[in-house]
Amino acid sequence: MKILVASHTYIVDLNCEKLRKLSQLQDDLDVAVVVPSRWRPGGVQNKIIEPVAKIESNFRLVPIDNFSQNNQGLLTFKPSIIKFLKQFKPDIIQVEQGAKSLGYAQLITLNTLLNLKAKNIFFTWWNLPYTNKFPISLLEKYNLNNTDGLISGNQDGVDILRDRGYQNQATVLPQLGVDETLFTPRQQPELANKLGLDNGKFTIGFVGRFVPEKGTLTLIKSLETLKDLPWQLLLLGRGELKAEIEQTAQKTGIQERLTIVESVPHDEVPRYINLMDTLVLPSETTSKFRTLTAAGWKEQFGHVLIEAMACQVSVIGSDSGEIPNVINDAGLVFPEGDIEALSHCLRQLIEKPHLNQKLANKGYQRAMTKYTNQALAKEQLNFYQELIN
Repeated sequence: MKILVASHTYIVDLNCEKLRKLSQLQDDLDVAVVVPSRWRPGGVQNKIIEPVAKIESNFRLVPIDNFSQNNQGLLTFKPSIIKFLKQFKPDIIQVEQGAKSLGYAQLITLNTLLNLKAKNIFFTWWNLPYTNKFPISLLEKYNLNNTDGLISGNQDGVDILRDRGYQNQATVLPQLGVDETLFTPRQQPELANKLGLDNGKFTIGFVGRFVPEKGTLTLIKSLETLKDLPWQLLLLGRGELKAEIEQTAQKTGIQERLTIVESVPHDEVPRYINLMDTLVLPSETTSKFRTLTAAGWKEQFGHVLIEAMACQVSVIGSDSGEIPNVINDAGLVFPEGDIEALSHCLRQLIEKPHLNQKLANKGYQRAMTKYTNQALAKEQLNFYQELIN
C-alpha cells in the first residue's frame, strides 16, 4: 500500500513519528509525506523553514514547491506535484488541511485527472458549527462529495461534518501521538529543589498558554477554599494573562504557593510534568458557533493530557470539547468554568492519595494502549485497509 500524506505540520521532524511508525507496520507499506518547500510558521517575518528531503526505509519526506507560505487553507503545490504523483502512484491520498482547503481540492482533482484511483482522505481539527459563503461553500461541497474517508481529531468534528452532509466512513484519531520514550515517569529531585518546590506538598500543575480560553484564572480561584490543605501550584507556560494570574493569586492569598516557569523547550516539558501530582486542563469554550467574521474556540483535544498520562500523572479536565473523551474514566472531569466543582476535584485527590495513584495508573495504561504513536499508527492503518477493502 502506498500512502501519501500532505501537510505543513510535518516540516517539524518530531511531528513525523506517527507516520514513521506507520511505515514500519508492514513490509509492503510505502509512506510519502509531502510538505511545502518553504513555510513561514505563524506568519513570522524573516523566519522561513525549508525542510530537507529524506528517505528512511519505507518512509520519505518530500518537500515540493508551494504557493502560499503561511496559510494552511490556501496552501497549494506547484506543478512539480504532478510529476511526483505520477511516479509514486498512491493508493491513499490524505491531506491534513481541513474540509475547506484548496490543497485538498487540488489533490482530489489531480487524483481524478491522472487516473490514480487513490482513496481521498482529509484530516480536520475543527469542532465548532460554522457557516460558509460562496465560493467557500462550493469548495467545501466539492471536497466532501469527493471524500472517501474522514479522520477528525475529535468527535465533534465528525458530528459537524455529518450535519453538513458527509456520509462516508469516518474515524476519530488525533493528528499526533505521545512519545513514550520522552514522556515517561521519572523522578526530578534536582529540578524540584531548583524551583524551590516542597516535596512534602501536593503539586498541582498546568501546562499551556495563559489565555482566557485555557481557564487558568478558574484554576487559581478554585484554590482559594483549599488553603487548609498542603499543596503548591506550578504553572508552565506564557501569555497575556500572566499579570492577571499573579494579581488573582495575590487577592486569593495563594501567591506564596505559586511558581510560574516560562519558555521551556518541548523536550524539557516532561521533566516539569514529572514534578506534578496532578495536571489540570480547565479549558473554557469561548463560543459555540463560527461565521466568517466571528471565531469561536473549544478544546480540540488537549494533547498535554496524554503527555501527563504517559508520565503517570493524574489528570483533571473540564468538559470543554474533546477533553471528556480523552480522559474517559482515567481522570476527573468537571463542568467548564465551575470553580466549586474544580475545587472539589482537587480536594478529592489531595485528601485521597490512593485515588490519585489509582487515576495516575489508569491514565498511564490508557496512554500506552491508545495514544502512543505506535498505537495511533495501527488505528490509522486499519482505517486505510477498511477503505481499500
